[in-house]
Amino acid sequence: MIRTNSRFIAIETLHQLRSTHTPLPLLFQRICENYALEGADRALAMNLIYGVLRNYQYLEIVMTRLCKTPLKKLHPLVFQGLAVGLYQILFLSRIPPSAAVNETVNGIKAAKAPRRLHGFVNGVLRQSIRQRDSLPQPGDPGEDGEPVLNHPDWLTTRWTSRFGKRGMQAICKSNNLRQPLTLRINRQRIEPTEYLSLLAKQNITAASGRYAPDAVILQEYSGAVTALPGFREGYFQVQGEAAQLTALLLRPVQHKGSYLDGCAGLGGKTAHLLQLLAPHQARLIAVEPEERRRNKLLSSVKPLASPETFSLFAGNLQEFVKSETQSFNGILIDAPCSGTGVIGRQPDIRWRRRPEDITRYSAIQKELLNLGGSALLPGGVLVYATCSLEHEENIDNVSAFLEERKDFSLSDCTPWLPEEASPLIRNRCFQPLPSQNIDGFFAARLVRNITDD
Repeated sequence: MIRTNSRFIAIETLHQLRSTHTPLPLLFQRICENYALEGADRALAMNLIYGVLRNYQYLEIVMTRLCKTPLKKLHPLVFQGLAVGLYQILFLSRIPPSAAVNETVNGIKAAKAPRRLHGFVNGVLRQSIRQRDSLPQPGDPGEDGEPVLNHPDWLTTRWTSRFGKRGMQAICKSNNLRQPLTLRINRQRIEPTEYLSLLAKQNITAASGRYAPDAVILQEYSGAVTALPGFREGYFQVQGEAAQLTALLLRPVQHKGSYLDGCAGLGGKTAHLLQLLAPHQARLIAVEPEERRRNKLLSSVKPLASPETFSLFAGNLQEFVKSETQSFNGILIDAPCSGTGVIGRQPDIRWRRRPEDITRYSAIQKELLNLGGSALLPGGVLVYATCSLEHEENIDNVSAFLEERKDFSLSDCTPWLPEEASPLIRNRCFQPLPSQNIDGFFAARLVRNITDD
């Protein structure tokens, strides 16, 4: 009997990823649960998957050099097996090459690739060890003399027209690097400085965030989040600095009031909003139609919420607006989007997205933005946000909304964010580009004007 190992999980996950629309984190979770993969084995599998996705085009170049068979004719499991094996050999020096070959071949066997192909995978991987010094290196240019960007051509072409060639290459380079773990500290439980001291006592290297006041960055940490001190006590949540800054744009200025999180998702921003609203005794309603996400959300907000301050609507925003006559002082529309700003953290997005997805998401976002506007009180604030870099999903939607809704105006984000975040504001909107310091994001702060009628 072939033992299930990390390489099998990586191969199986990459194989299924090519034929499903399921986001990588959910797919990986399901497969690990099915095969009871935990601890260090799970961490290695994730490392392999993310590494392959960040280097697919380079690995294909190496495969082409090593294989006489055209890549398109390779069995899908063999293709993924070679990618996983080559990534270990070429990138993970801590794994002995012979172990990488043997364990990857065992992974191919566990994945039930045809027996006749086991030797082929073994041969190609051993050949890569012998020829390693003569193989193309990750930083080498491709056959066209241009850098190998490990992003689809349609996306790099789009970004070149928007950010210029150098800007596009900088985004791709950042996306291909391992992203640090970023936490948002729950100040109701512990101060960020105290938590940094707690990490230091356990010899975990960490630093304060660059932009967000509650952020702590663990640059080198690769262990389980659940193993960090204070996980069970609710000292932190995993959340990037861009997402943390977005919630600050909805900070209340008056006592009490009602607020709406119209696209709550897993509840990261919901929990942050509850913390920001607590001193003002304000009430928050979160809207989320999917049961799995609602369960995650409830787990996130449980230490912060009470029936007096929080409620959850089990449906979408369209259904909520139809069923409720209440209007709100503040609304967050963190809209579903293409996710092209967070490819560094979610490398599967670059390979799963298609150009038509941007048009599809833009139509959904326009509807959500209009629904949010209809539920806002005069003088209230509507924050529209995405984790996309695409103008069709961002400023174009805002401009169209303002053209139709003359009772709204665009508020400058600058006064609502820490001074350190000022360089991330362009045209009054929060628009960081992806880097090792922050995710790509967009947020606009829209105010409904108070009129005399």
